[in-house]
Amino acid sequence: MHGQHAAPAPANPSTSDVDHSTGHDAGHAGHAGHGAAAMPAPALPPAPQAQPAGPDVHAGHGASAQAPAAHADHASETPATEEAAMDHGDMRMQGGSAPADARDPHGYADGLARNSGPYAVPGIPHLMMADEHLFAAFRAETLERRFTRRGGNATAYGVQGWFGGTYNRAVLKAEGNVAQGKLQEGRTELLWSHAVSGYWDTQLGLRADHGEGPGRQWLAFGMQGLAPYWFEVDATAYVGTHGRTALRLETSYELLLTQRLVLEPRIEMQLYGKDDPARHIGRGLAEASAGLRLRYEFTRQFAPYIGVERAASFGRTADMIRADGGRAQQTRWVAGVRFWF
Repeated sequence: MHGQHAAPAPANPSTSDVDHSTGHDAGHAGHAGHGAAAMPAPALPPAPQAQPAGPDVHAGHGASAQAPAAHADHASETPATEEAAMDHGDMRMQGGSAPADARDPHGYADGLARNSGPYAVPGIPHLMMADEHLFAAFRAETLERRFTRRGGNATAYGVQGWFGGTYNRAVLKAEGNVAQGKLQEGRTELLWSHAVSGYWDTQLGLRADHGEGPGRQWLAFGMQGLAPYWFEVDATAYVGTHGRTALRLETSYELLLTQRLVLEPRIEMQLYGKDDPARHIGRGLAEASAGLRLRYEFTRQFAPYIGVERAASFGRTADMIRADGGRAQQTRWVAGVRFWF
């Protein structure tokens, strides 16, 4: 009997492998039981199941080489299908020129008007848009004392005020010099200003010259606005009596050193088409000045400043000034205040 138990004949090689592992585990459990019979044997993991025989998974390796080709066909067909479905012919990109009536507040009203028609409500005041209100402003660009080395000190002013709406305004400009309690020269303009674009206004009106010498009256036409790169420009042409003509150009730029400290260069020129000896004016480029003013804005509405300016007369105008005992060129130190409200 011991011989039969010692050498059992395995019936199946695969089954024998499974039985050996099971028997080995059982043998260990049996030996453990000799030392501690009271302790139960630990649960054994289930025996691995034999995989059923099936088709060879590697048999299709030869045919799998054709799969990428099939996928490639799908990949080549998909973009063509998407491009055919997307039509770019009717797409409109943003940009281009603005409509001709872009600044017209009633350009998109379709003929309807407030306070009348089907949308009017009796007894309720109609809504006022910002461009329909009337506003007023006053600005003193220069209100300063000018000092020169030879005692030709003077007080200068350059102010501008307007009243009106967004598109149409009445504008008053005044500029002049006062020395020794007398108005040496002055210019006052009353203009009608009309906005022609977002940054430019056309101006039409009258100019009156006063001070030393006889007064002169002019018809004025010009443009004022903001040029590219933030240059403020004021250009006006004048036509006076007896065939007199004139042109005045002024440009300035504000350079913000800090949020309150601003450096402003400014250039101004005046040209005349005819001699006017009574006012010491010769034809051509009569006067020009270039200066720098540094201001500190305690608020945006109030800023004292200091600066330096170089002024000169040219041509026949310079000859008339020298003949009268004056100086054709001079450097002026200035100190003043700039404000608006």
